[in-house]
Amino acid sequence: QVQLVESGGGLVQTGGSLRLSCAASGRTFSSITMGWFRQSAGKEREFVAAMTSSGSTVYADSLKGRFTISRDNAKITVYLQMNSLKPEDTAVYYCAARYAPQMPTSVGGYTYWGRGTQVTVSS
Repeated sequence: QVQLVESGGGLVQTGGSLRLSCAASGRTFSSITMGWFRQSAGKEREFVAAMTSSGSTVYADSLKGRFTISRDNAKITVYLQMNSLKPEDTAVYYCAARYAPQMPTSVGGYTYWGRGTQVTVSS
């Protein structure tokens, strides 16, 4: 079992930045793939980024260049750096994990989920 707790969300103005954190506990962190998803009001949860234990990454095409995923295995934490934020980035951001080296972009590809952290970008 893996427990995930997100933090770092909040209110930011258009063009600002936020760094989300996801602290993991439970099983071995170094061997799991971590992902970030987001869900806006009235929309389905969508893929943001993922990172394997070896450092490979994948991003949603629309977010490349603005969002960066990283991880610190010593701190058992994965991060999402979000820059040049836009009102359409407003959503609840979820951390997810799976024990496999692939990086699926679908919700169903992940086994463990955090409860999410709210990000609101004001115009």
